[in-house]
Amino acid sequence: MNIKNIFKNKKVMSTDNTEKEPIETGQENVANELESAIELTVEEQLQEDLAKEKDKHLRLFAEFENYKKRTTKERMDLYKTANQEVLVAMLPVLDDFDRALVEISKSDDEILLKGVELIHDKLRAALMSKGLEEVDVKIGDSFDADFAEAITQIPAPSDKLKGKIVDVIEKGYKLGDRVIRFPKVILGM
Repeated sequence: MNIKNIFKNKKVMSTDNTEKEPIETGQENVANELESAIELTVEEQLQEDLAKEKDKHLRLFAEFENYKKRTTKERMDLYKTANQEVLVAMLPVLDDFDRALVEISKSDDEILLKGVELIHDKLRAALMSKGLEEVDVKIGDSFDADFAEAITQIPAPSDKLKGKIVDVIEKGYKLGDRVIRFPKVILGM
């Protein structure tokens, strides 16, 4: 129902309880003002609701985009390290090949040495193709606990080796950026 119609249908009562005809222009002005005030209030409320819904939509969209990026990154990390268990299980075999090469090279049997080297190189190439990398630690390097594991300390053979790596007992390997086996080293003191 329109506010103007409400005022048109009402009779104005005087203070002595006698009916008088309403003053049309005054009541119409009041009705118009009330109507525009209500329209403004409704329009402002609608604008606020629209702004809230837009903000809610944008936040939800941003959250979904972050979720997609996070799951894609997790999937890529999982793909990169999926072979980790198999590679870790193969590391002792690779170590045995390294030790066998050292011992066979001491003998005079060139054919045996060549055969073991071929198998060793093939195994190493297969593991490296799956993302395995050797952690580069050498004798004389400074010790870094983030990339090596100190087994023990011995008196340094020279002053240059004090506080540095004296010997590498076991090679370390990493898969991507993650170290899957730390190299075991001996430090000079």
